[in-house]
Amino acid sequence: MSEPARSTQQILDQMRVTMGEVPPAIEKAAGADARMVAEQARSSAFAMPPEDGALDPEIRTLIYLAVALATSNRACTIAMVNKARTQAIAAPKLLEAVHIARFALATQVVGNAEPVFDLVNERAAAPDPR
Repeated sequence: MSEPARSTQQILDQMRVTMGEVPPAIEKAAGADARMVAEQARSSAFAMPPEDGALDPEIRTLIYLAVALATSNRACTIAMVNKARTQAIAAPKLLEAVHIARFALATQVVGNAEPVFDLVNERAAAPDPR
């Protein structure tokens, strides 16, 4: 059985409790299209179930933060920093999430450079035509 629908104000109030503040884009969406806020809340509950999730809330925040950083999503980065603040996540854990995000992007560059490595290796194996 599904839960009763929450009002936009209830959703925003819950965000203030769990995240310290409502992200500005969500605040603006509430005035422009309340359905967008409801969908965002529904999607959040799907991705990070409030009960019986496999990951603890701190790990979820750290994963979300790393993904936000790696995808250059400033709004989500700020939202997760605010959430990390309310969860009192330790600085070394936050920095490790940053390091993981940086490494993921560095690894992407190496992976994307595979054709360049192929060309360099081809030229190294072939005699110099000059």
